[in-house]
Amino acid sequence: MTEGREITNNSADSAADVVDEAAVQLVYHPQPADTLVGLRVRQRIKWWGLLLRGVFLTLWVGQWLLGTVNRGSVDVVSTVLFLFVVLLVAGYPRLHAAQVQRIVAWQGEYRTTVSPAGIATSSDHCTLIQKWSVLQGYRETRGHFVLLSRDPNIMCIEVLPKRGLSTADDVDRLRALLDRYSNRV
Repeated sequence: MTEGREITNNSADSAADVVDEAAVQLVYHPQPADTLVGLRVRQRIKWWGLLLRGVFLTLWVGQWLLGTVNRGSVDVVSTVLFLFVVLLVAGYPRLHAAQVQRIVAWQGEYRTTVSPAGIATSSDHCTLIQKWSVLQGYRETRGHFVLLSRDPNIMCIEVLPKRGLSTADDVDRLRALLDRYSNRV
């Protein structure tokens, strides 16, 4: 029936070309600033923690003010404790980012591929492959794409720094992939 016509099945080849064409690769060394951006995005989405921090600080301010008014003077111990709490609450995200940096920095260069199949990240010591169904969405910042896990506490985040992209066109391609397979939150 097909005399004179050659039938070729290039569907596997064309599918591989589509995946290669659509995939975006990042190569970067994680920085503390990357983790800090991810933690801040997570905090904004998980507003409950931000609310608790605000209530905690308000209670400490109230305790300090009431103590000062009742005594008629500033108590050095209360003031030092108050300043310590303010610094601790304000500095916690940076402390957390530094701790995460110690965990990931020794792994060296990260190579991340974002494709229609999902996100694959590898370093010299480990490989992590995530399907799109793991993510609840992403948020774009000035210098990063922050991917957020689907679990209720958003325990896992993946920060993709734009500096890891090889060309300026890759930013638009990565954004298009994320918009296609994930939600902007």
